Amino acid sequence: MTATTDAARTIANLLKVLDLDASEARTTEDIFTGVSHSMPTGRVYGGQVLSQSLVAAERTLPEERIVHSMHGYFLRPGDATQGITFAVDRIHDGRSFSTRRVQAYQGGVPIFSMISSFQDEDPGLDHAEPIPDGVPDPESLPSDDELIGRVHPITGRLLSDRPADIRHVTGPLFLEVAGERVPQQAVWMRMRAPLPDDPRLHRAALAYLSDMTIQESILRRHGITWQTPGLKVASLDHAMWWHRFGRVDQWMLYVQQSPNARGGRGLSQGRIYSQDGSLMATVAQEIMIRVPQL
Repeated sequence: MTATTDAARTIANLLKVLDLDASEARTTEDIFTGVSHSMPTGRVYGGQVLSQSLVAAERTLPEERIVHSMHGYFLRPGDATQGITFAVDRIHDGRSFSTRRVQAYQGGVPIFSMISSFQDEDPGLDHAEPIPDGVPDPESLPSDDELIGRVHPITGRLLSDRPADIRHVTGPLFLEVAGERVPQQAVWMRMRAPLPDDPRLHRAALAYLSDMTIQESILRRHGITWQTPGLKVASLDHAMWWHRFGRVDQWMLYVQQSPNARGGRGLSQGRIYSQDGSLMATVAQEIMIRVPQL
């Protein structure tokens, strides 16, 4: 199988995951169902349920009403072998804004809860933090799966099964922590193959990507790799603000930093830029992190 075929397959799998089914069941909420990616850990990837919840909420709104923010909590680990039910509560519809609450269920209990807000396009003040200077071009960097596959072929193959091409500016944290132990990093990312032109799909896919690597500014500060024996990391909550549209099948720079870690929790913040410097989104996430005493 060629690299091009592999990339198309990963994107086809992503589109299948994001293509929710409307359920005939009705309560006071809109009900949708979806499937999960197969995961080696058996747990649902957090970015997947984030993006699916957004798709469910958007199904209850006209296309011109665009998501601008979401705040979600990861309540329980999801089982990647089981389907997920999404219940959408139409909390509010105003002249310019709408609010939706989405609960994702497995086995009759919620695994994720989200509130999101949507707005019609409106002119107004416009400014943004500029993209950092001096970041290497993504084409000059090896992809994570290529880099790791040279020494760990199985792990490299698992990474290549992701729909996204991820390239760390200072090297991934799977094998070692390169450079200084600082609470920040930058990562280039894009989907491996073109997506349809639907802007809603690109915004949902950006939510999907936003959960990848953002935890690592915490790990990098303390010299911790993903291979550290006994390391336990779990996302607790996730917030995201969409600022400007950009295609996720083109290169984006994810600039990440951690302002704090304490009490078994760490906070990460990130900004996502298009390659031409447009600020597309801002992200914040708190994680549980437990490292065995050495």
